[in-house]
Amino acid sequence: MTSRYSVFSLLRNALSYHENWPQAWQNKEPKPRYDVVIVGGGGHGLATAYYLAKNHGITNVAVVERGWLGGGNTGRNTTIVRSNYLWDQSAALYEHALKLWEGLSQDLNYNVMFSQRGVLNLAHSQHDLREVSRRINANRLNGVDSEFLTPAQVQEMVPIMDLRAKGRYPVLGASLQRRGGTARHDAVAWGYARAADALGVDIIQECPVNGFRRENGRITGVETGKGFIEAGKVGVVTAGHSSVMAEMAGFRLPVQSLPLQALVSEPVKPVIDTVVMSGAVHAYVSQSDKGELVIGAGVDSYIGYGQRGSMPVTEETLAAICELFPLFRRMRMLRQWGGIVDVCPDASPILSKTPVEGLYFNCGWGTGGFKATPGSGWVFAHTIAQDEPHALNAAFSIDRFRSGFLIDEHGAAAVAH
Repeated sequence: MTSRYSVFSLLRNALSYHENWPQAWQNKEPKPRYDVVIVGGGGHGLATAYYLAKNHGITNVAVVERGWLGGGNTGRNTTIVRSNYLWDQSAALYEHALKLWEGLSQDLNYNVMFSQRGVLNLAHSQHDLREVSRRINANRLNGVDSEFLTPAQVQEMVPIMDLRAKGRYPVLGASLQRRGGTARHDAVAWGYARAADALGVDIIQECPVNGFRRENGRITGVETGKGFIEAGKVGVVTAGHSSVMAEMAGFRLPVQSLPLQALVSEPVKPVIDTVVMSGAVHAYVSQSDKGELVIGAGVDSYIGYGQRGSMPVTEETLAAICELFPLFRRMRMLRQWGGIVDVCPDASPILSKTPVEGLYFNCGWGTGGFKATPGSGWVFAHTIAQDEPHALNAAFSIDRFRSGFLIDEHGAAAVAH
């Protein structure tokens, strides 16, 4: 069993200059067979494995990751957590995730640095105001906290923002979810990995999946860089590479993979203690605990698998940020990067059984994957364990693209967040 982190273990290890801490998790070699194999060692995959073991007692589970844990979108996002989505199905799923976030550090015995500093969505036009009001009302009907702020209230909350009526992006109001905020992306992956390992889950890194074996329409295992692994069930959680995995399994997914960029500035003293987002401007900003400004943009307009930034998107994003925050114009950017997001036509995810019996896919989160991590793992583990969807993800079946019952969240997922 993994030793428990506490003030007592901290004091005990201080006596040995903190040189004898045990490994947070073990990096295993694959066994010949598992009850469940999870493909993808990001936050969603690790959360799925953890809840399979914790909620359903299925511990003969392997998480196979082609690189290192959290090396994909989990380590490349901008850490924002919120649940103020428009439609009933989305609000229920993201609100469940947010409630799990609120107790996640205690549940995992690992500090995921969840900070409920609030999330502001700005309105720059009369159309924006109508959309903000619509979403606030929808949120309240679904029991999700949301409130409207006047420009004066926005200014009081974020004094450094330029709210001039004649500015390029006048701020006419904003919605605020006070329970929203940020979390430490790496810590989420590490915390779930540690907790899953303690329950008996095998974590296998540097193990790419090269194909699937099927017999009579049912999955029997996965071909990997470390040999064939037999599996009773397989769950695929590979974000931007989901369509590649589906093609290996013999069917197509209605997703596109797009680069999504972000960047951080040099660290400065605290100047902004909330998250500010703008769908119209296609930019948003928060400040990390190290003092860096964490800045994100919308998805690139071309399909690709590049995990790098590009100057046109960076320049457009920084121009918008500097208009809203003139104080930032002299700051230097330290680094930029890209992630690969998989986007469905309705900007909502797929958590579903597939045409292959025993094979399940969790994908299509677009720009909203990180915030859903605990809720996604919870319902996907239920879907795999019970071979039927949880009530919270029943609407997110792949079959909705045949029936036409789409969940259009393009408005609530207007920018990368």
